[in-house]
Amino acid sequence: MRNLDASNYIGAQRLFILIAGLWVGSLLAVGYLVAPAIFSTMTDRQAAGMVAGSIFRIEAYLSLIVCIGLMVLANLLVNRGLHQFRIIRWILLAMLLCSIAAAFIFIPWMNSLRDDALLQGMPVMLSPSATLFGRLHGASSIFFMLQSILGIYLVWRLSDRQQ
Repeated sequence: MRNLDASNYIGAQRLFILIAGLWVGSLLAVGYLVAPAIFSTMTDRQAAGMVAGSIFRIEAYLSLIVCIGLMVLANLLVNRGLHQFRIIRWILLAMLLCSIAAAFIFIPWMNSLRDDALLQGMPVMLSPSATLFGRLHGASSIFFMLQSILGIYLVWRLSDRQQ
C-alpha cells in the first residue's frame, strides 16, 4: 500500500493554489479596481454600467468554470487522502453558488430590465423598474462581496503551511 501523505501530491496542491490565487485575484481586481475605475472615468453612467455588467458577466462565467475545476481537483485530493481539502470543498461550493446566482439570476435579470428601459427610450434608473434594478444591484453586490470574502479565506486556508 502506498503512503498517502501530502508530499506525494505537492504538484497538484501547488497547481490548486496557483489557480485559486489567480482566480481570487481576478475577482478582487474586477470588483474593486476595474468597476470603480470604469464609473469614475466614464461620464455616461448608463454606458459605464453596461461595460461593467459585461465584465461582471465574463467574471461570473470564468468563476463557474474555475470553481468547478477546483472542486474536481479538491475531490481528487480528498480521495487520495488529503483530508485538509474537505473544508476547501465547502468554501468552493459556497463560491460556486454565488457564481451561479450572478451568472444565471442577477446579471440576466438586470440586463433584461436595462434592455426594456432602453427600448422605452430611457436609462434604467429613470424607468419604472429603477427600484427593482437598484435592489437587484444591491443583492448582487452583497453576493459578490460574500464571494470575495470567501475567496480571500480560501487563499488564506490554502497558504497555511500547517496543512
